[in-house]
Amino acid sequence: MRISEVDFGAKQPVDGYGPDFFRLGGEAHPAPLLVAPGIVQGWGGYADRDTLLALAGQVDVLLIGTGGQIAHIPADLRAALEEAGLGVEAMDSPAACRTYNVLLSEARRVALAVLPVG
Repeated sequence: MRISEVDFGAKQPVDGYGPDFFRLGGEAHPAPLLVAPGIVQGWGGYADRDTLLALAGQVDVLLIGTGGQIAHIPADLRAALEEAGLGVEAMDSPAACRTYNVLLSEARRVALAVLPVG
């Protein structure tokens, strides 16, 4: 079997995380965090819906990391995001980071909003 390294180009995959940070391109960023095309910034959590809604038209899929355990996101938030045309997938933050990296490697239009794992 031949294994080859993924080339992400200018895009930055998540290459690590800890109790209160996520690391992209070797640089640690405090959690919660939003990562989207051309964006790496703090995220205000579920109450910060305007920041997520601004991604409509820029991404097809929004992965929401719910922290160390999988949880439902607020129903009104999900409804608003889906109404804006964003596909929303909620999962625990480690799984969201892994899924984000896979979709990024496939050149998909994806964003990641993650809560801390610890």
